[in-house]
Amino acid sequence: MALRSPTINVMVKAAQKAARGLIRDFGEVEQLQVSQKGPADFVSTADLQAERTIRQELQRARPEFGLLMEEGTNEPGTDGKHRWIVDPLDGTLNFLHGLPHFAISIGLEREGDIIAGVIYDPIKDELFWGERGAGAYLNDRRLRVSARRNLNEAVIATGIPFMGKPEHQAYLDMLAAVMAQTAGIRRFGAAALDLAYVAAGRYDGFFEVGLSPWDIAAGILLVREAGGYVSEVAGGHNMLQSGSVLAGNDHLHLPLGSLLRGVTQIKRAAV
Repeated sequence: MALRSPTINVMVKAAQKAARGLIRDFGEVEQLQVSQKGPADFVSTADLQAERTIRQELQRARPEFGLLMEEGTNEPGTDGKHRWIVDPLDGTLNFLHGLPHFAISIGLEREGDIIAGVIYDPIKDELFWGERGAGAYLNDRRLRVSARRNLNEAVIATGIPFMGKPEHQAYLDMLAAVMAQTAGIRRFGAAALDLAYVAAGRYDGFFEVGLSPWDIAAGILLVREAGGYVSEVAGGHNMLQSGSVLAGNDHLHLPLGSLLRGVTQIKRAAV
């Protein structure tokens, strides 16, 4: 059995406690479709309750750490070094529509570097966790990224920009390039789980832009600890700031990045 550190235990306890409320609320989604206030209000309530639970657990255990959370919390810590980065419900639209694919994501940042991550899928009871230098795990099984070497054998995950998001055409150009070179593309609607699945070898790669720090902090750590590579699509390493992510194993990260960057370079040259 993999030995979890006290820090990981704190993160797991917070995620699992919040998950109990999400599982209960998820069972009510179908009934809420006909409620007077509407399902969107309900999902906001579920988000906020999960965030409150996680915040209480993390602050009880590590009161000196800062907090960055999706629903608006951004508090510096008194120690000036550590910060929790939390998404209490990644995959909100799935949750809203009764699709059983969503997760709680908790990352721990120390002086700008992600050092621990937990992503918990409460419906499947899959706990992805890892710590810098100690590996990545699914429940108690050690994770490794896939070993596929060729794009034509690879399944690549992505996220598609929706209404109100910019660069739809630029994304479609990237998607077309990847479609032509790979075995398949998947879009499941939860970036944290996309990254966890890359770490687990279920996906061979993942790319998306326009993400927030809480979507990706824990997943970045997991992919790296499972032997994979993570960068921005353009090749830089400021993913938490830019929201641009490209993840893959050591064989496919570079060719997938070259494919995506080639499309954007062609677009720039044509302007």
